[in-house]
Amino acid sequence: MAGDGIDVRVVGAGPAGLMAAEVLATGGLRVQIIDHHRQPARKFLLAGRGGLNITHSEPLEQLLNRYGDARAFLEPAIRAFPPEALRLWCGGLGIETFVGSSGRIFPDGMKASPLLRAWLRRLEGLGVTRKTPQAWTGFDDVPTILAMGGASWPELGSDAAWVRLFNDAGIDVTPMSASNSRQRVAWSREFTGRFAGQPVKNVAVSVAGGAPVRGELLIAEDGIEGGAVYAMARHLRAPGTSLQIDLKPDLSAQQVAERLSRPRGKDSRSTYLRKTLNLSPAAIALMRETGGENPKQVMLSVQGPVDIRRAISTAGGVARHEVDSHFRLLKQPGTWVAGEMLDWDAPTGGYLLQACMATARWAALDCLHKLDMKRK
Repeated sequence: MAGDGIDVRVVGAGPAGLMAAEVLATGGLRVQIIDHHRQPARKFLLAGRGGLNITHSEPLEQLLNRYGDARAFLEPAIRAFPPEALRLWCGGLGIETFVGSSGRIFPDGMKASPLLRAWLRRLEGLGVTRKTPQAWTGFDDVPTILAMGGASWPELGSDAAWVRLFNDAGIDVTPMSASNSRQRVAWSREFTGRFAGQPVKNVAVSVAGGAPVRGELLIAEDGIEGGAVYAMARHLRAPGTSLQIDLKPDLSAQQVAERLSRPRGKDSRSTYLRKTLNLSPAAIALMRETGGENPKQVMLSVQGPVDIRRAISTAGGVARHEVDSHFRLLKQPGTWVAGEMLDWDAPTGGYLLQACMATARWAALDCLHKLDMKRK
C-alpha cells in the first residue's frame, strides 16, 4: 500500500489522467487524482465548445501515419485502444458517437460536458477520490501516473510547471513548441481590414513539395489558421517557411490554364478570376496580397506559430529515450507518463485525444500489472 489510504496516485485531471484513474480503479486499486485546479478537464471542456472531436474513422494504418516520426512510439498503445474501442467506451458511458462528413468522430450533441459528467460519475462509483487544488511537488515512493499536459492554455491547467522538476531529476525534456496553431503572416493593413475573419474554402496546402493537405484556411489579423494549416504545423515552425496554396485543387494545372486563356474583355482581374474559376473575393485578394499569378501555386511566407499559450496543443515533452515501451520512466521506475506530457505531435482531427487516452490506458495497465506482481 502506498500510504494515505491509496495504492496509486494520478496527477492531472484531464482526459489522460481520468482514463488512467479509471483503468487502475477498475483493476481494484485505490486511486487518488490530484490536480492544481479545482475543476477537472478544463481544457477538454474548452475544446468541446466548438464540437468535441474525439477520434477519427479513417483506417488504422492511415491514422497511425498521422503521428509522423512518433508512430512507432505510440503504435502499441493505439493498437490496444483504437478508435473503435474509444467509441465503445463512450457508448459505455451512455454517450453515442457519429462520424461526421470529414470522417471525424464526435459524441452526439457535439459537447464535452455530458461525457465528462458521465465519466466523473463512473470514477466516483469506482471509488476514485480527487484532491484539489493540489500541485505535484516532485518524485516520491508513491506509484504515480503523471498526466499534466503540455504548455498551451496554461490558465486551464497545462502550464508545464513540471518541466523544472523533471530537469532537477536529470530527466530530459524535449523543448515544447506550438502545434495546431495560427501561423503568423505579415499581412498588409488593407488586406486584413477587408478579409480578417474570412475563410478560403476547399484548398490544398503543402510545404517544400510534400504531400498536399486539403481543408480550409481562415484569415486572421496576424496570420492564417484553419484545419489545413494545423495539419502542416510540424513543417511550419521555422520562420520564413513557404506554404504553397492550391486554390483550385479539384482542377488540374492544364484545366486552370485553359480557363485562364479565355478572353478577359473589359472585366477587371478580380471579376475575371471570379467568373472563370469561381474564386471567392478572399481567395482573389490572397493572390493579390502574395503577388501570385497562378491560383494553383500561391506562395505564402509564414513567420512561425503564434504564442504557444494559445496553441491547440504542443509538441515536445518527456524525451522518448527516458521511458520504456509502456511509458514508465527509466530513472523513476515507480512513475509513468501519459498524454501530452510525452514527446509526440498530432494534427487536429481527433488524433490528439485518441493518443492521450490510449497512452494513459497503456501506462495504467502496466502500472496495474507491476503493482499486482508486487502484491503477489
